[in-house]
Amino acid sequence: MRTEVKIGITGVVAIVALYLGIDFLKGINLFSASQTYYIAFANTKGLTKSSAVYADGYKVGIVSDINYDYRRPGNVIVEISTDKGLRIPKGSSARLDEAVLGGCTLNMLLATNLTEAYHPGDTIEGSDVSGLMGKVGDMMPQLEQIVSKVDTLVEALNTLLSNPNLPLIIQNAELITENLNKSTEQLNTLLRNDIPQMTGTFTKAGENVTALTDKLNQLDLQQTMDNVNQTITSVHGMMEAMQSPKGTLGKLMNDPSVYDNLNHTVQSADSLVSDLKAHPKRYVHFSVFGKKEGK
Repeated sequence: MRTEVKIGITGVVAIVALYLGIDFLKGINLFSASQTYYIAFANTKGLTKSSAVYADGYKVGIVSDINYDYRRPGNVIVEISTDKGLRIPKGSSARLDEAVLGGCTLNMLLATNLTEAYHPGDTIEGSDVSGLMGKVGDMMPQLEQIVSKVDTLVEALNTLLSNPNLPLIIQNAELITENLNKSTEQLNTLLRNDIPQMTGTFTKAGENVTALTDKLNQLDLQQTMDNVNQTITSVHGMMEAMQSPKGTLGKLMNDPSVYDNLNHTVQSADSLVSDLKAHPKRYVHFSVFGKKEGK
C-alpha cells in the first residue's frame, strides 16, 4: 500500500475519532438510540449546547442544538436528544432554572397523563422561570431595607458603647439583678414557711364554717318559725285588747270624759296648792311657845 494512502486513512480515522471524542465530551452517547424533541422558549437565558436535560433531578438527555426562530421573532427553538425509553406525556412542559454562578438548567416537568404522549419531533411548551438569581433580585428591596435597619442598629450600638455612663448603667443593672435575686429568695422563703401556715389557717376556718353549717342544719327551723308566728299572734291580740273600748286601757284611751276628769282634778289640785301658799293659816294652827298652864 502506498504511503499516501496510509496517511489518508490515518487522517480519516483521526478525524472520526476526534469527532466522536468531542461528542463524548459533550455528553452525547453515541452507542445508544435517542429521540429528538423541540422546545420553544422566549429567552434561553444563557442555555448552551450539550447542556444536560433533567427530569425529576435525573439526567435524561442533552441539548443538541439551539436555533432562533426567524419566522416567529421572540421565539428560540431548543432541540433536545433524550433517552429512547423516555416517554413525555401530553401536558408536560420544560423550564429553565438559572444557576447561582451563571447559566441555566433545563428541567422537564413531566405530567401524569398516562394515555397520551408526545411523539419524537413534537414541540413542547417551555416556561421561563427566574430561578434563584431572579428571586434574589426580587428580594433586593427587602434586603436593602434590612441593611438599612442593620446600619441603624449598629449606629445605635456604637452610640451606646461610646456613652460614658455605660459603666454606671451596667453597675445599676447588676444591682437590680442582685435585688431581684434577694426578692426571689424572700419569695421562696414566704412560699416555704408562711404559705403553708396560711393554708392551714384557711383549712381550719373552712372546717369551722363546715361545723357551723352542720349545726345550722341540725336546728329545727320550722319550730322556731312557729314560735315566732305564735308570738306575733299574741302581740296582735294584746294590741287589739288595748284598743278595744271594753277594756280598761281601751276606756282610758278612747273615753274623753276620763281625760276631762283627770284634767279637772289636776286643775283643782293646782288651785289648792296656790291657795295653800297664799293663806297657810287657814289650814295650819300652831303656837310657837306652846299653851300656858292655867289659862
